[in-house]
Amino acid sequence: MMEQNLLPPARVLGLETSCDETAAAVLEDGRILHSSVVATQMDLHAQFGGVFPEVASRQHIRTIHSVVDQALHQAHLSLSDLDAIAVTRGPGLAGSLVVGMNTAKGLALASGLPLIGVNHLEGHIYSAWINPLDAPAPPEPEFPLLALLVSGGHTELNLMKGHVQYQRLGATLDDAAGEAFDKVARLLGLPYPGGPSIQKAAEGGDPKAFAFPRARLDGTWDFSFSGLKTAVLRVVRQLEGSRQPLPVSDLAASFQAAVVEVLFTKTIKAAQKFGVHTIVVAGGVSANRALRDTFLSQQQFPVHIPELSLCTDNAAMIAAAGYYRFALGQRDPLDLDVLPTWALS
Repeated sequence: MMEQNLLPPARVLGLETSCDETAAAVLEDGRILHSSVVATQMDLHAQFGGVFPEVASRQHIRTIHSVVDQALHQAHLSLSDLDAIAVTRGPGLAGSLVVGMNTAKGLALASGLPLIGVNHLEGHIYSAWINPLDAPAPPEPEFPLLALLVSGGHTELNLMKGHVQYQRLGATLDDAAGEAFDKVARLLGLPYPGGPSIQKAAEGGDPKAFAFPRARLDGTWDFSFSGLKTAVLRVVRQLEGSRQPLPVSDLAASFQAAVVEVLFTKTIKAAQKFGVHTIVVAGGVSANRALRDTFLSQQQFPVHIPELSLCTDNAAMIAAAGYYRFALGQRDPLDLDVLPTWALS
């Protein structure tokens, strides 16, 4: 494995438009964050209770150039000061991905900089390497490591023995953890996005009020949250049928506890089984306070979780993954195409 101090220095511009965030960032040497700009579309999609793909792609077109300009301005750099351009290639919404990819291609063509296609999921994992400018640098995650990726569309465990080396051990068989948060929030009448709404409602609730099921799927490293979601639905319907007021806080706390317990116990067992040195928890759901506290309170494994601003979609994570791919020799052609269903491997 090539150590960090043997990798060449490089400044990378990252672009991220896989879903409903238009983002650009400048990162140095895979860790030092010079700028990160994210234009969120959350308010646009809240009326739909989820992301409306056509609205998302149109909004990316409106904002991508100003976001890139802001990221370069905040970094006090120009394209001529950079070494590569990294862009999300997939997975994601096709129309959204195309906006970021075409912008990156145009910048690469105009500047002569190398183009690096990055998997959105590995970007989330590499968010654990990022260190904000002028902040004390924490130790890097140590290989071999186990990465728990928990987001709106994905929940999976990946074993990494070196940079950009992934062995997927298990994944969700149905709903991702973030998807389950969104759907249960809707059942409870809480606003989109569901993750923050569930967390806030759960603060005043009893996590033991309802004995919701835990799909442990013994013998595998896979996850399943569909049954848990259905269990919440049944309880809600029973309460509504009896004309009782919904104990939203207790329902939210009990649901959240069920999700966190399954994610935590399966990850720790896998870490023990494969003898890893470090655990990385990343993706949008890694912002959940109960999940973070549970992992950080255990003493068996060092745990790296990105700071809150880097948990949700951003371009700094794409620049980080792009740096390691660039440093290890990846260069992509300008006819690179997007891969909306690209799996991490």
